[in-house]
Amino acid sequence: MINKGIKGTQEVKVTEANTAITMGSGTLNVFATPAMVALMEETAWKSVASELGDGEGSVGIMMDIQHVASTPVGMTVTCKTELTEVDGRKLTFKVEAYDEAGLIGKGTHERFVVYNDKFQAKADSKLAK
Repeated sequence: MINKGIKGTQEVKVTEANTAITMGSGTLNVFATPAMVALMEETAWKSVASELGDGEGSVGIMMDIQHVASTPVGMTVTCKTELTEVDGRKLTFKVEAYDEAGLIGKGTHERFVVYNDKFQAKADSKLAK
């Protein structure tokens, strides 16, 4: 059973590869919003992965975030997540991202615990249609 309160932390260096201009989300050489979202999602799923049963995983089902400050190439972004609610198989996380100058993003992320094989089979069945 997964209990609320689980925390996660991950860091990423801002490089040309994760800028808005490279990722196609803008024209500036700053940390891209899609890169921040991916970091938040990765931090959340990794924080609970060891708590899941055999053959279980989790999939993202909702992101509600604000990107409140820019981060230039060369800085490090740190993401912090906290599992704030468990409702059956639905997991709700508080997500925040910081650079060395302060908060750059915040919001809520929801994930759903799934049975990996069953989930993959259902997704793959779309190919037959």
